[in-house]
This record gives sequence, structure tokens and C-alpha cells, in this order.
Amino acid sequence: MIESNRIEYKAKLTDGLEKEIVAFLNYKDGGVVYIGIDSLGKSIGVENCDEVQLKIKDRLKNNIIPSCLGLFDITLEKRDENDIIKVIIASGSETPYYVKKYGMSPRGCFIRLGSASEPMSITMIEDLFSKRTRNSLGKIKSHRQDLTFEQLKIYYEAKGLKLNEQFASNLELITEDGSFNYVAYLMADSNGTSIKVAKYDGLNKVHLIENNEYGYCSLVKATKSVLDKLELENRTATLITSKERINKRLWNPLALKEAVINAIVHNDYTHELPPVFEIYDDRLEITSAGGLSIIKNKEKFFHGFSNPINREIMRIYKDLDMVEQLGSGMNRILTYYKEEDFIFYEDFLRMVFVSNYDEIDSGSMGGSMGGSMGGSIDLTARQKEIIEIIKDNNKIGYRTLAEKLNINDSAVKKHLNNLKEKGVLKRVGGTRGYWAILDVK
Repeated sequence: MIESNRIEYKAKLTDGLEKEIVAFLNYKDGGVVYIGIDSLGKSIGVENCDEVQLKIKDRLKNNIIPSCLGLFDITLEKRDENDIIKVIIASGSETPYYVKKYGMSPRGCFIRLGSASEPMSITMIEDLFSKRTRNSLGKIKSHRQDLTFEQLKIYYEAKGLKLNEQFASNLELITEDGSFNYVAYLMADSNGTSIKVAKYDGLNKVHLIENNEYGYCSLVKATKSVLDKLELENRTATLITSKERINKRLWNPLALKEAVINAIVHNDYTHELPPVFEIYDDRLEITSAGGLSIIKNKEKFFHGFSNPINREIMRIYKDLDMVEQLGSGMNRILTYYKEEDFIFYEDFLRMVFVSNYDEIDSGSMGGSMGGSMGGSIDLTARQKEIIEIIKDNNKIGYRTLAEKLNINDSAVKKHLNNLKEKGVLKRVGGTRGYWAILDVK
């Protein structure tokens, strides 16, 4: 690789690091600074990497305004057997960023142009400042100031990190006048925010069978609860062939975790609308607030270049190892799902995870039942078993059927609804009626 509009090489840590970081913060796509590689792209390496990484973090934390915490990530790489430090910078939303000691002036404000970091003109600085985001969560005062953070402290301590008396300031949970901000409200032990995980029987919202609320507590705790719930729901489907047995989860676990974290961390909470997770027979839908009005550029979004909407939340989740390298989450999701699985609205973003269950079951069990039922309808092994039971007793009830199959009532109803939708089964006469198996042609 050569230096470009998104890549900068430095042979060693120099006094000019802040300038390069500021330029990428002000640039629409962010960028990456490699330390330990010369301007020709030759790997040189860095000694005392741990010490250098701490110096970089400290300098970026203290020498750049507005705060860029949550907008950069520092990782270690091996290249030609040399240790290389990689600093990933996201584009910031509070431009112009500047080097603190030079102020908001051409000496302190830079922008990336080609492979160079150039000073901003006075006109550009004034224009960016006039457009600076002023409704970020960090600037919104919480309507409650009686907040406690015992849950957050426990999560930090579990990671070997202790929150001292200045933690609210260090984590940017206070406004300029010293009040708790909306990020503090979301992270507090008690708040009014709740994340919904709903489960439906069928392919639409007609039959709601579960409506779980995870919240009114620290957003971190709510996030972990949502992840735990979806892990329970993410069942394993099995395909048995003449040669092997293939197990496959309903949704890819790695992509699912990334999608959940992304939806919660990047949700637009300024409208007090938390993300919603909805489970249907054939899919999982994840809906978060902040669609095209926030994202604006789909191409950048899919390449991981979009601005973190809530950098304060991002910073906390990175501290707790709930978020990995900046920009990498989208790459992991797109390894298993397609861009077409994202649906963009003006104020909402929805991701649809199609379940693998039907794909596996219909592919393995459709043959013999399809032959006897008309040749074209694919049924799962369980649906095939249900049909055989109903042939013996067409007045059987949900509960008795569930006992015979050793599954719960809601699962039985789901299978029966699927059979009805496929035109294989029909209920005649209501609750006191009977099941009619249709002769499909």
C-alpha cells in the first residue's frame, strides 16, 4: 500500500501526530495512521509498543479539541516480522477538530487532501463551525440528575478497570455546566429507556406470543440481556444427508452480535426511540432510529466509514470490550449477509436476518412428503410428523399434539400455521371442529 487520502505512514512517533489525526477527524471518510512504516511503505517497526500506544492515547485524549475519545482505535500488527502500530480514526461529527495548543485556527485545523494533511482556511473553519452538531447526547442535559452508576462500575471492575471519583467527567457524562447529560441517563442504574424483543407466531405481527422489555437500567446491562435472549432464540437446525450431519444456527452468531451492538450503539436516542428486535418464523428484524437522515451515504456506511453517532457510548462499549476495532463490525456482518438485507428509511434503519431453519429443513425433508402430497410442497421433518399424527386423530388439540411431539404449545401453533399457509392443512369448525388434510395437486 502507498500513502493516500485515507492512509498515512510514520517511521516513528513524532510531534506531528496530532496534526495527522485532526486531518482525518475532519475528513469525510476518516483514515488510518501506521507508525513503524516509512513514507515509501517499508516496514521499520516500533520498539516498546505498549509504552508508545499509551503515549498516543494520552496525546490524543489531551491535545485535540473537541474530544475525540470514541473516534479512534489503536491496535498492534505484525508486518515483515516487525511490530507496527495502527491508529484507526473515524470521521467526527463535531468538526472542525483542532490541535489544542494552536486553537481553532489554520495552525490548529487540518483536512486531508490527497496524501497530505493541509491547513484549513479561515472560511472553511467558520463554515464547519457553523454546522457543528449541537444536539449530540453529550450536550443534552438529562431531565433527571439523581443518577447512580453501580451497574456501570461493576462492568468496569469486571474488566479490571476502576471508576474513580472523576469518572463522570472522564467518561464525558456531564455537560459544560457540570450537569449529567443524556449519555449519563442511558448509563444510569435507573432510567426510562427499554429495548423491546418481540416474538410472533407466523410471518407477520398478527399473533404476538412474547413481548420482552429489557431496560429501565444501564444501557450496558440491557444490551447484555438482549444478547442473551437472542442467543437462546438462535436455535440450531440440522440437515442429515447420506454422508454427513450439518448443524446450522438460525442466524450467524458473529454477525448477530455485531448487528445488535451496532443497533444499540448507533441508535439515535435524541428522539427517545430505542432499537426494536422482532422475531418471526422466517426472519429476525432489527430496527434502529436514525436512517438516511443520519447515515446520508450508504456506500460509506457499508464500508465502515460512517460517523459514530454516539461516540460517548462507543467509547464506553470499547472500554468494556463490547465493541472491537472501529469499522470492522460491518465487515463481519457482510461476510454472512448482503447489503440488500438492510432497508433504509428516512429516520429508521432495518436489518433483516433471514432464518436458515427453513432452508435446511425444506432442502432435506421435502422429497417424500412432496411426493405423497402432490410433488411440489416442501415440508420439514416436524411438519411431516404432525401430518401423520393428524391422520390418526384429526380432532387432536394443541396441548395433546405438543405432548406427543415433546415441544411447547407455541411451537405447535407455529408449525400448524405454517402448514395452513402452505395449503396443506385446514381447520374446519373452530375449536370444536377438526383438522382437514388437503389434497394438494
